[in-house]
Amino acid sequence: MKQYRVKDLMVPISEYATVAVGATLSEAVVALEKAQEEYCHTQYSHRAVLILDKNKQVVGKLSQLDFLRSLEPKDEEIERIKSIGKFGFSSKSIALQREQYHRSIPPSKDIYANAARLKVDVFMQTHSEGEYVNEDTSLETAVHQLISGRHLALLVTQRKKIVGILRMSDVFAAAFHVMKEVEATG
Repeated sequence: MKQYRVKDLMVPISEYATVAVGATLSEAVVALEKAQEEYCHTQYSHRAVLILDKNKQVVGKLSQLDFLRSLEPKDEEIERIKSIGKFGFSSKSIALQREQYHRSIPPSKDIYANAARLKVDVFMQTHSEGEYVNEDTSLETAVHQLISGRHLALLVTQRKKIVGILRMSDVFAAAFHVMKEVEATG
């Protein structure tokens, strides 16, 4: 049975979608699209863009959800709708109010044009201590870290430098492979 280590499963930074701090969301989308086209290590595509500082060090991550957040209108009515949740209104009631609001405003491609010019810094997520994993960590420990932290990916380190990203999809594929191997050998 193969004993996987994080370094066997990670995607190196050089093969991942990256942009510099200060890049626009449009530039980040293009980088993500390019990385998805070029990376064929597994059937799972990239779902985030790593943000690099001037020293090429990872300082944050921009997920697909972060991209979508940039499209959310930012006005008083949306803020009012968001705030009513604290008064006990159900999520269904809040969703209905959002839908009514969106129907009341004319659809506009300006939302997308405006979002494209926004900087990644505004929407990127910085990483916490629990999102790092050493490249020599075992598959089993990485599984535990993903589960306990509810992470979709971990930043892989080598002597305190981030060298790659460990995606849940790759961990799942390896764990599934080991499970099938163990079952076949009985």
